[in-house]
Amino acid sequence: MARKAYRGTIFTRQVLLLLFTSLAAFSSFQLLLSVVPLYVRDAGGGSSDAGLATMALMLTTVVVQIQMPRILGRFGYRPALAAGLLFLGLPTFFYPAAESVPSILLVTLLRGVGFGITTVVSAALIAELIPVERRGEGIGLYGLAAALPTVFGLPFGIWLAQNTGYPAVFTLAAAAPLLGIAAALGIRAAPPSSPGEDGRFLAGLRRGALLRPFAVFTATTVSTGVVVTFLPLAAPGAAAAALLVLGLTTTFARWWAGRLGDRYGPHLLLAPGLAAAAAGMVALAQSGQAPLLIGGAVVYGLGLGALQNATLVLMMNRVKRSEYGLASTLWNVAFDAGTGAGALAFGLVIEAAGFSPAFYLTGALLLAAMALVRLDMRRAP
Repeated sequence: MARKAYRGTIFTRQVLLLLFTSLAAFSSFQLLLSVVPLYVRDAGGGSSDAGLATMALMLTTVVVQIQMPRILGRFGYRPALAAGLLFLGLPTFFYPAAESVPSILLVTLLRGVGFGITTVVSAALIAELIPVERRGEGIGLYGLAAALPTVFGLPFGIWLAQNTGYPAVFTLAAAAPLLGIAAALGIRAAPPSSPGEDGRFLAGLRRGALLRPFAVFTATTVSTGVVVTFLPLAAPGAAAAALLVLGLTTTFARWWAGRLGDRYGPHLLLAPGLAAAAAGMVALAQSGQAPLLIGGAVVYGLGLGALQNATLVLMMNRVKRSEYGLASTLWNVAFDAGTGAGALAFGLVIEAAGFSPAFYLTGALLLAAMALVRLDMRRAP
């Protein structure tokens, strides 16, 4: 059944300021995501050191995200967002002086603190600033601000480092979040009240209404970790085009899923999203056939975008206003931890059985998550 539409605009000054800060933060993050491992290698590190740089970034990101419900309750949205942008940007200026692997890792750890803060605050704020009737579309717009740097920032960072040198890309990645601070300071939102003990991360996981979409999204991001990590190795000739198509499709789907979710309910997008993502994984397993890879990227991207939006909207809808930070924390931890776990666990599968069986197994994991969707439909509040 279609829901009554909210007819006012969602493009308020506060929302536009938040979208700008999100674009700035994710641009900084994506510009350096592949550049820092290259920088580690050129500083004398090996492949394991390059991987350690990425792991250090994601580890501190997740550790900080878990603490965010308590931090938001104490300091509020605006100070936390400004601090996150500062931690993400300022340490980046020190990369050119960091000429050893340990010093590069130290800078990277500090940036992870900033990214962990920024992601949780931004997702919580978009729920705070957007009317409930248009929450899905608003979260879709936030998804656009987060996804566009993924599509364009990642390859541009590599190109800039290779053609102009590391200092240029480090300066750009440092400046972007610092510019975002000016916008962050202009955001006016009521400070969240303390969520109490029930609003802590582990307490949130004990609530079935939050655990079920958390688990569905974790299964989804495990598959994402497999795709982004191993598709370039499985199909080096066509992977770049497939990943570009995947990024564009996911961005489009995330926004439109929000509009559909506002009209019909986000829970109705979970099963189709999982089915599309699983079908896409089966097509991506055919790494020797470029047309199937591109088609698989489109189908997988549609499912991924729908699941990214629907799971976040569901979590926001199932908490009190004072717990938006908790819902944002759960979703972001599922995103980052699931991506890392997928790359690690299925790397072992690939070593033992090869790329195609690992992709098929990932598709099976997505189909298995359908059981959680069915359970959620029966027990959802």
